Amino acid sequence: MLVASEHPRGQTSDSEQMPHSALLESYMKNFLFELCAETLQAAQAADRGGADRIELCIRLDLGGITPSEQLIAATVKALSIPVHVLIRPRGGDFAYSAWEFDQMREQVLCAKEAGAAGVALGVLQADARIDVDRSRELTELARPMKVTYHRAFDRTPDMSEALETVIGIGADCLLTSAGAPDVLTGAEQLKKLVRQAGDRIQIMAGGGLKLTSMAEVLERTGLHCLHGSLTRKAGESVIGDTEADKAQILEADVRTAVQLMHTHFAARELAAPLAR
Repeated sequence: MLVASEHPRGQTSDSEQMPHSALLESYMKNFLFELCAETLQAAQAADRGGADRIELCIRLDLGGITPSEQLIAATVKALSIPVHVLIRPRGGDFAYSAWEFDQMREQVLCAKEAGAAGVALGVLQADARIDVDRSRELTELARPMKVTYHRAFDRTPDMSEALETVIGIGADCLLTSAGAPDVLTGAEQLKKLVRQAGDRIQIMAGGGLKLTSMAEVLERTGLHCLHGSLTRKAGESVIGDTEADKAQILEADVRTAVQLMHTHFAARELAAPLAR
């Protein structure tokens, strides 16, 4: 929360002298929007649109898997914002064989070598509880990169318990829809997770995020961080045939998402003195 500085009687503060639009811009940014991107073109569009960071993956039709070394390196080099890399060797469940876990180790090291700012990972046991030892091993291997525990969390049978486990592992961020098909449906459970977490870990909502419901998700959950691909489905708009058309549309959608978040939090900051 920003607190206005005191000023002598008869003088006005800088904020009182500013026009309303400039005052909104003057507030410290206290939110984060992460775009899930499958291509370099999508990542660049998100960068131009004002996204705060990228989660890079491929095969979103499978829920996302780890991109190639070449795509990771090219994206890190091309972008001005942090790139986080999804660490997932295949689609399906999150209980991995010894060979698959060796792949994950190599993927973490590849992301680090390429200069990625972070990774998103998650390992479960056969009973869908968090595999503490393997998740901690990958988290420690990733340092000094940031670590997000991804939506493997949503498969766990007890989310309150799983949240404490993720915090104990040392992850910096938890990406979740609270087990729901989408973040709006999971809003009430997300709110509970936010309250439980406090300031011990960053909670980021992801899964079925839509521009039309972003403000409601923020209002109902108390979240400051959102994640999505902003993929448009048939019938939502006329989508161009070329990659350039798609990138232009995505850039505009990212800009809209960031502006929605900015407006939400700026309005809340401006209203805070009136509520005191």
